[in-house]
Amino acid sequence: MNDQTMKCVEISEPGGPDVLKLVERTVPDLTDGEVLIKVGAAGVNRPDVIQRKGLYPPPPGASDLPGLEISGEVVAVSDGVETLKIGDKVCALTNGGGYAQYCNVPAEQCLAIPAGLSMEEAAVVPETFFTVWFNLYVQGGLKEGQSLLVHGGTSGIGTTAIQLATALGVKVYTTAGSDEKCKACEELGAVQAINYKTADFVEVMKEATGGKGVNMILDMVGGEYIARNIKCLARKGRLINIAYLQGSKAEVNFMSVMMKQLQITGSTLRQQPLAVKSQIAQELKDTVWPLIEAGKVKPVLHSSFDMGDAAQSHVLMESSQHIGKIVLKVES
Repeated sequence: MNDQTMKCVEISEPGGPDVLKLVERTVPDLTDGEVLIKVGAAGVNRPDVIQRKGLYPPPPGASDLPGLEISGEVVAVSDGVETLKIGDKVCALTNGGGYAQYCNVPAEQCLAIPAGLSMEEAAVVPETFFTVWFNLYVQGGLKEGQSLLVHGGTSGIGTTAIQLATALGVKVYTTAGSDEKCKACEELGAVQAINYKTADFVEVMKEATGGKGVNMILDMVGGEYIARNIKCLARKGRLINIAYLQGSKAEVNFMSVMMKQLQITGSTLRQQPLAVKSQIAQELKDTVWPLIEAGKVKPVLHSSFDMGDAAQSHVLMESSQHIGKIVLKVES
């Protein structure tokens, strides 16, 4: 048993941002296949907010602490790990527990920090890049020359999807909630950004595509967007849902789905088995890391907070005023 202690942020009870408390806990023990990472920074993501509210419980065996992505230094290696050694600088997709000075992570969910990224930038790469790659390319089969509509273009997922798909030869459209956010999306590579507060994205997309529609839509809004998305899709198009900010229930006329041979799917990353996450990590290393190191794709870091100010980071996340990612700095 490990008797060292660490500072971490726990959810004292389900509720608002003020339930996030800085406490001391024992440094986690390792099981086979894991490494212990001394955390330098931890990404703040929408699932952390949902977990804080008591609506997204961690999977069995995972830490109850929030935090799905980190960067830092490997300080201990368990039996059976041959790919990493003490002293390696990595970023990692965690199963939880990132808001802490130390975090145990399966070795297969760790990747070397891409050359040129700071510790804080590296911390906000894993969760969004794993999610975007899995949904667009593993699940969705997105191909060069196709078209993609991304809702929530200035979110962490959105800024990643715009850059990555553009770099891989896809024509990307997006929606955002202000002219400033639309401008930011276009600077990241979107061919057209639609202010959903002042324009109907269904009509805009119909005009932009000459009535054909787009090949794929990545949606985290849900609700009444689901039926509208179906109208925007081209024949044999794919609708991929990864969140439901407006709710997961919708009234949909499935005649269009049948007539246009559409595919509707979705996923959550946290529930995927280790083998799937390991496959994603390898594909990111082979295809995406070179794009990051060449400067063609880069995490968009909006703001950073000290770990003790985790509550303020969640206030910002829920305000949706940010463009890009939010990070917690973890001091040793």
